[in-house]
Amino acid sequence: MPEVPWFRVPARPGTPPIMTSVREFRIETPERDLTDLAGRLRRTRWPERETDRSQGVPLEYLRELCAYWADGYDWRSREAWLNTVPQFVTEIDGLDIHFVRVRSPHPGALPLVLTHGWPGSFVEFLAVIPALTDPPDAADAFDVICPSLPGYAFSGKPATTGWGVERIAAAWATLMTRLGYDRYAAAGSDWGTSVTAQLGRIDAGRLAGIHLVPPLAPPDPSTLDDLTWAEEAALADLRRAGRDEDGYSLEQSTRPQTIGYALTDSPAALCAWIVEKFWAWSDHPGDLHAVIDRDRLLDNVMLYWLTGTGASAARLYWESFRHVQRIFTESAGDLITVPAGCSVFPKENPRPSRRWAARRFTDIRYWGEPERGGHFAALEQPELFVRELRSFFRLVC
Repeated sequence: MPEVPWFRVPARPGTPPIMTSVREFRIETPERDLTDLAGRLRRTRWPERETDRSQGVPLEYLRELCAYWADGYDWRSREAWLNTVPQFVTEIDGLDIHFVRVRSPHPGALPLVLTHGWPGSFVEFLAVIPALTDPPDAADAFDVICPSLPGYAFSGKPATTGWGVERIAAAWATLMTRLGYDRYAAAGSDWGTSVTAQLGRIDAGRLAGIHLVPPLAPPDPSTLDDLTWAEEAALADLRRAGRDEDGYSLEQSTRPQTIGYALTDSPAALCAWIVEKFWAWSDHPGDLHAVIDRDRLLDNVMLYWLTGTGASAARLYWESFRHVQRIFTESAGDLITVPAGCSVFPKENPRPSRRWAARRFTDIRYWGEPERGGHFAALEQPELFVRELRSFFRLVC
């Protein structure tokens, strides 16, 4: 996907200003950090080849990707491009929160806070922001705010426990207040679905609606004797993931510090840890880079490497994963009553049915099941992602 320049949109009459407690941010990477990265990559001590492809990222693929990262990938050009995206930092609840804010040129644009997850970043949403902020129909326009989760990218790293999804949602509500918005929308994927759902609980009075990719809700026990084929497939994939793919979440939710040493010290380990999930969770024809550009993938990895956030990002699993896992496997334990839109992409997991989700989200206005896409839908299928967002918010705005 060709990169296009970003332009700061002048504030419209009546547009909430950037507050004095919010400061502009630029990415400025010391050259020594890039030299160190290239040296570490070239000195990687590689294991032998896997004896079965199910054992993880194939050696041949990872060696090729890391060789390109060391000697072909041009961070300076990527950094310059990322710095054309309006970025800011503000302190909330004692922690610096980094965020992208791109304002629409259209008066009346609805503010939209978009929340990423792990192993993602705000990079996931860069392909969709132009279409969201400046659409053909001004009625579809959003002012887009993409915060970086605490411990991710350029946000601060929590020094104490307690930064779970509930506290993050409260920080996002504070951020939207600080930016001057008295009504806004929220959307997210991965951790972003949990943060967005919590916003629906704590800030319902200001929310036009929430869009979830996917909604998190457990199977309804009353349906287990009368499952649809899609529900049977969703349950089978949950069982398969628990058996074959949950090693990362078990480690990060129990011993994030231990895995953090490898993720902070070895770029090859970090790359493998992250890319495994992009490979496994994306909807692609056996070639990840057919749907996610190699440079964009490495942009995302770089935001973990340069900031040394392998451990701090993993700690969110220690804080919240057990609770969130119960929500989509056993019992949600809460009701979300704000208007909700739900999009379940075909390679996503979990994939609750509408009747399961309706037991937790009591006002579902839109339900979409796009024809393509996986866990990183905004990266894989940006046009479909935008279509889903618009289809819901047109119903509530």
